[in-house]
Amino acid sequence: MLNWTVSLSAGLGSMLAIMVLALLGRNDQGYWLLMAAFGASCVLIFAVPDSPLAKARNVISGHSLTALIGVVFVFCLPVNPFTLGLATGLAVALMVLTKTVHPPAGANPLFIMLSGQGWAFLLFPVLTGAVSLVILGRSYHLLKTRWPKLTLKK
Repeated sequence: MLNWTVSLSAGLGSMLAIMVLALLGRNDQGYWLLMAAFGASCVLIFAVPDSPLAKARNVISGHSLTALIGVVFVFCLPVNPFTLGLATGLAVALMVLTKTVHPPAGANPLFIMLSGQGWAFLLFPVLTGAVSLVILGRSYHLLKTRWPKLTLKK
C-alpha cells in the first residue's frame, strides 16, 4: 500500500473506532467507554497492526493491569510525586514482566490517581473500551482486506 493510503486508512480507522466508543458509551448512560489513552492505542491498532504492541493481549491486559495498579494506589496511598512515580514504574515493570507491553497503558495510573477514579473505572471504560477497540480494529482490518482492490492505472 502507498504511504498516503496507509496514513488515510489509519486515520479513518482511528476516527471510526473513537466515534463508535463515544456513541456507545454516552455519559447520560452513566458510563463512558473512552479515555485519553485509547487515542494513543488507536495509533498502534490502526497504523501498525502487526506490531507486538498492538496485539489484543497487550492492549487489553496492558490497560487492565495498569488501571488496576492506579485504582489500588488511589485507595491505599496518598497521591504525591513519589506515589505517582511508583505506580507508573510498577505498571511498566509488570507489563514487561507479563509480556503485555502496550505503551499507551502507561498513562493509566497517572490519570486514575490524579482524577481519583474508583473500582467501576476498571470495567467502564478500561476493560469494556479496550475489548471494544480490539474488536473494532480487527473488524476494520478484516473489512479493509476484503474490500474490492482499487487498481492504479499507469
